[in-house]
Amino acid sequence: MITLAALAVALPFLSAAVALLGSRWPGHARGGPADTAANRRAAWIAVVPTAGSTALATWLAYTHWTRFGDDGGAPFPFADASDVPSVTGTLTVVDTGSVPISLGLQLDGLSTAIAVLVTVVALAVQVYSIGYLRGDRRYPSYSAFISLFTAAMLLVVYAADLLVLYVGWEVMGLCSYLLIGHWWEERANSRAAVKAFLVTRIGDVGFLFGVFVLGTAAGSFRIDDILAAAMNISPVGATAAGTSMPVSTLTVATLLILAGVAGKSAQAPLHTWLPDAMAGPTPISALIHAATMVAAGIFVVVRLHTLFVLADLTLNVLAVLAALGMLGAAFAALAQDDLKRVLAYSTISQLAYMAAALAAGSDGAAVFHLITHGAFKALLFLCAGAVIHAVGSNLMSAMGGLRRELPVTFAAMTIGFAALMGLPPTSGFFSKDEVLVAVERAVSHGPLADAAALLLYGSALATVAVTGAYATRAWLRTFFGERPAVALPEPAPGTAHVIDVHEAPAAMRRPILVLAVPALLLGFAGAAGVHWGTAALSVAVALLGAGAVYAVWRSDPRSDPARMLGPFRLLCERAFYVDSAYRALFVAPVLALAGLVVRTDDRAVDGAVRGSGRAALGLSGLMRSAQNGNLQLYLTGLLAGALLIAVGAVVFG
Repeated sequence: MITLAALAVALPFLSAAVALLGSRWPGHARGGPADTAANRRAAWIAVVPTAGSTALATWLAYTHWTRFGDDGGAPFPFADASDVPSVTGTLTVVDTGSVPISLGLQLDGLSTAIAVLVTVVALAVQVYSIGYLRGDRRYPSYSAFISLFTAAMLLVVYAADLLVLYVGWEVMGLCSYLLIGHWWEERANSRAAVKAFLVTRIGDVGFLFGVFVLGTAAGSFRIDDILAAAMNISPVGATAAGTSMPVSTLTVATLLILAGVAGKSAQAPLHTWLPDAMAGPTPISALIHAATMVAAGIFVVVRLHTLFVLADLTLNVLAVLAALGMLGAAFAALAQDDLKRVLAYSTISQLAYMAAALAAGSDGAAVFHLITHGAFKALLFLCAGAVIHAVGSNLMSAMGGLRRELPVTFAAMTIGFAALMGLPPTSGFFSKDEVLVAVERAVSHGPLADAAALLLYGSALATVAVTGAYATRAWLRTFFGERPAVALPEPAPGTAHVIDVHEAPAAMRRPILVLAVPALLLGFAGAAGVHWGTAALSVAVALLGAGAVYAVWRSDPRSDPARMLGPFRLLCERAFYVDSAYRALFVAPVLALAGLVVRTDDRAVDGAVRGSGRAALGLSGLMRSAQNGNLQLYLTGLLAGALLIAVGAVVFG
């Protein structure tokens, strides 16, 4: 089984390597128009290995389920990893002279379930991109980076050692930079790519130090050894001594890791890169939001959840950040005009829901919502891509009435929005119910402080209402009413204005239809049962938010229902000016300091160099005048010198 897991990771990695090396094949476009044969070849190289990896991940999940699923744990695939036995294999152990590094993989209920999500979404994105980026001259490198992105996330999921996990973690950061900036000719795209790279790197510094603290304290970087050391349990075959860690060490390590999680999963205060990342191709947005980059942070907290539970301070910090993030991002989504930015803020909010479940002590609910969210958020982004492809604009103010021209996209996106709102019988209804139940229980008896638990529960309920509001607003503005009879803005790179609006090509339509199935039905596979009181409250609150937006829209379908926010609309549209505050507090001082350094370098360092050069030139001029080859000058100097010597001898003799 470990060999198959290694092969699942290796297939997309080899696909990326072959595709990138293939950029030097004859016929590949280098700065000129796209080469159809090269793009077709790149599509095969990308899709076939990803399909193979999907088949392997699915087989591993099914095998692990049938082998261990009835061993007393919760039903697969949303089981707590500690309840279901794991299978670990180590390729080799690297002796570093201090803490060894084991190059190994681990299979359990958690890793096998998330691996299926990653590969299915990656395959859907690869197929969808064939139609979405048809004619793009850089499609071969684009598809290669998606394959590398997929391999990196699978390495994170299957890793049995934190340093091996960290390798995949960092490769994903590189891939996100390359893919967000795919259309780098537009300055907004290149700036968004750099912003995503730098902001996530800030968190990753803390993450790496957290890994070092845990590895040093446990005497091993193996995840099982670290968990055993924290619980003072010595597992069979462990390389660690099995000694317990002090709570202070756990607190410092988990807070450092939480910084990396906040960066990767776009949680407050490192969330600002994700909305700007919408400048990249829409399929990349689907991949990042549903199955790779942002899912990695939540996955790591689930994998190390025992450590977070033992560190009370970290758990309460996580609860406060989740409470602020879920509600703040939901309000920001309610005021955006860009459809993709609505979904971006929605992702921040829904990831905060998962963080809330983790803070409340329920990693099972967090994993359940992570998987269902991956299905319906990938569906929503791919549907958004189909809408943008048809209309030629990201702005909802340029949309309207599309349900008639795009019936398939309309039906699929309706399922996605219903799942996002948590309406039955969609998958989001069941997973959001589990999250709310976990948060509700934390108020009465949970690991959180009373104030943190109450804040979390209040924010969770309020976010349900706001989620219903912004999802309904986006649905109405996109598919109902009439499109404005005004000139559309310039199309995004890779798109064009289309007079005859029609459904996307088959390569884009098929992944949408496939993802609509789990978005609608996946909840039935993972739900242990519906908590009808909490579920009824959640649905009622969501419908209350949706009803308020519908009433405002119905009164004037041509106006934006976000006007209901009144004077707070601009505040929400600018996402509470967090970006502006960061620019004033961090970016502006750094730029000013950089300017000072440049001026100092120009005037002092370069000035000294230029001054010494000028002095050398002046001195060389004097020396040259004495060595100019003029015989008369030499004789004159000789006679003058002899005369001076004679005068000196007479005077001083």
